[in-house]
Amino acid sequence: MKLLIGLLFIFTWSNLVVGQDSMLVKENYSMPLKGICAHRGANETHPENTLAAFEEAIRLGAQMIELDVQMTKDNQLVIMHDDRVNRTTNGRGLVKNLTLRKIKRLDAGKWKSKEFKKERVPTLQEALEIMPKNIWLNIHLKGDERLGTATAEAVISADRIHQAVIACQNEAANGVRQVDPNIMMCNMERLSTRAEYINETIEKGFTFLQLKSSRDDENILTDLKKLKDNGIRINYFHSEEKSRVKELLDAGVDFILTDYLADMLDAFAKTN
Repeated sequence: MKLLIGLLFIFTWSNLVVGQDSMLVKENYSMPLKGICAHRGANETHPENTLAAFEEAIRLGAQMIELDVQMTKDNQLVIMHDDRVNRTTNGRGLVKNLTLRKIKRLDAGKWKSKEFKKERVPTLQEALEIMPKNIWLNIHLKGDERLGTATAEAVISADRIHQAVIACQNEAANGVRQVDPNIMMCNMERLSTRAEYINETIEKGFTFLQLKSSRDDENILTDLKKLKDNGIRINYFHSEEKSRVKELLDAGVDFILTDYLADMLDAFAKTN
């Protein structure tokens, strides 16, 4: 019996690895420590927040993919950045006032190029289904507590808890925590100063935060060190300059959000 218990313990532990931040990650999913985040997928060349954009980001080798989630009138989760469908589809109206069936009829690709005609707005489930399990998923919520709850449930159902980082404000974060307080989250609740934002991120136990390039100042290195000392991972929004990749990573940034994915991945590859 003791031998059997010992073997079970070894087997269980061999399938888990404990990271520096105490997160448990399945051994076969070796997650990137640093890299480039495809903002809304490979949106420079493909229609943003579509399966085509995500597939291209995967092909190019992005270490993280960012996507935006909203809830439809009939409580379905779709990938869409704007409150309205107007800019990125051939339809009109608020996402929250449209059913999934109506949204699925819209063309979400033709506005970018004729090549992507009939590309559809994906659901969160459809997006998760095509994602590799060894890259980070930066899931940015555009909604309230209900959206937080529903997204957390979808992440768990899809077995993506090891790689999903739910980026949200406090209201949606409450919904996520009600489902599972261990789900990784990125604090998107902006405060009047960066110092307040950093302190709240640490105090509320967020795993990530997102620093904005527009707030860079002479205190940035001190702030980055404080975050690192407290085990917070840092997303940086955003940079399109290849020359800054090494500088940002050396300073303590973990993932750089970008719209120029191919160029920034090329610069990242040269830092290794």
